[in-house]
Amino acid sequence: MLFNSFDFAVFFPIFFVLYWVVHKHLTIRNVFLLLSSYVFYAWWDWRFLFLIIFSSIVDFVVGGQIVKAKTKSAKRTLLIISLLTNLGLLAYFKYANFFIDSFINSFNFLGGNLDSFALQIILPVGISFYTFQTLSYTIDIYRGRLQPVKEWLPFFTFVAFFPQLVAGPIERASHLLPQFYKKYNFDYDRVKSGLLLALFGLFKKMVIADRLAVLVNQVYNNPTDYSGFELIIATVFFAFQIYCDFSGYSDIAIGISRTLGFDLMKNFKSPYFSRSITEFWRRWHISLSTWFRDYVYIPLGGSRKGNYRTYANLFIVFLVSGLWHGAAITFIIWGAVHGIFIVFEKILKEQSWTQEDAVAKFNSSYFGQAWWMLFTFVVVTFAWIFFRANSFSDALTVISGSLEMKAITKERLFGLGLVEAELKVALVAILLLLLFEAFHNKFGALKVFNRQFILVRWVFYFIAIFVIIIFGMYGENAPKEFIYFQF
Repeated sequence: MLFNSFDFAVFFPIFFVLYWVVHKHLTIRNVFLLLSSYVFYAWWDWRFLFLIIFSSIVDFVVGGQIVKAKTKSAKRTLLIISLLTNLGLLAYFKYANFFIDSFINSFNFLGGNLDSFALQIILPVGISFYTFQTLSYTIDIYRGRLQPVKEWLPFFTFVAFFPQLVAGPIERASHLLPQFYKKYNFDYDRVKSGLLLALFGLFKKMVIADRLAVLVNQVYNNPTDYSGFELIIATVFFAFQIYCDFSGYSDIAIGISRTLGFDLMKNFKSPYFSRSITEFWRRWHISLSTWFRDYVYIPLGGSRKGNYRTYANLFIVFLVSGLWHGAAITFIIWGAVHGIFIVFEKILKEQSWTQEDAVAKFNSSYFGQAWWMLFTFVVVTFAWIFFRANSFSDALTVISGSLEMKAITKERLFGLGLVEAELKVALVAILLLLLFEAFHNKFGALKVFNRQFILVRWVFYFIAIFVIIIFGMYGENAPKEFIYFQF
């Protein structure tokens, strides 16, 4: 069930009313929330519902047994059971064909003669997200940072909580799980702010992301037919498409959760205003980057074992991040590009000349900040080529074609998939988004908005709904699914 679908438009109001009818009875509320979450997930494919239930059972049992275990080795064995179960399922459904292809290609390269084949495996929606979420529970219990829950119902609801089940934010058990033990009273202000945030997410998804996707898909599905500015335009548009698509989902998830009384972690903080790749990853997909920091980077040694080990650890984390996104060499290269620049920035920061007054003065100036912001955006956008390309050869085609600086005619520009009016809507919407984020970062847009007269606020609500209805993308050719559902 998609947030931007008619099904959800029917499902959520009914769910919302019934939820607040039963909210005073904690057990009944959690049962209703769990069953509703299962219905929400089963709407895609009920066959994969058993994976969520199975993962919930394994980690609930393992978490309880880790505390009861007498020895360190017994605790470690139980943790390994959790890791092998969850990562094993993820590896099978997401990476089986990738590893088979890699083995066959390597074998044939060494002189063998094996025919390529692929298993008919369907990737369960959200498996990468809820796998990492449940693993945080058993790992934190093993580390002694979290006590296991005694009741199965809150834990199962934590794993399957529908607003963030299929594309995050990837919540920690220490943050979200205790919230299922609390009773919440209906709070008009929370409901209002939650719906407003969800509305903003729908604007980003339906008005910007889905509109840009039409042009991006046409160009990237046929990269040899385009060159120069056409490929550059498509690549820049993809940078905004994926941001609006993914952050739009996060906004809707956080907003819906807020209307129910729950608080989810912030997943994006205006990432395209970053002045370095390091800062970009403090602002982009925060729930994933902090997960890798706590459960991969720090266990590898973090920055505690010397500079070279730190560089290696950082690079490994971004390779793994690329592999998490998809079983393809393009995703690994995407992660490697970010890893290389992260390491380069760390090396650069350690050089004494970067601390000199002249350098510091330039970096703190408006021109310096604008320069590094632009440079970071260019690097991030370049890396997006590998992320979006259908294959490695397509990525090379886009890169080489982008270097052919041919003048683009009006006919070619409006023949990229968006007619003139649609292209203007996209550009205006992107500009409004950037202006809003700049204003919000400086003044706090929500605080300013809440100080306005109630009539002004309600006029804004109706205008926002009107804009989404009028300018949202609909129809068979309009993209509907969120990009990160495939991960």
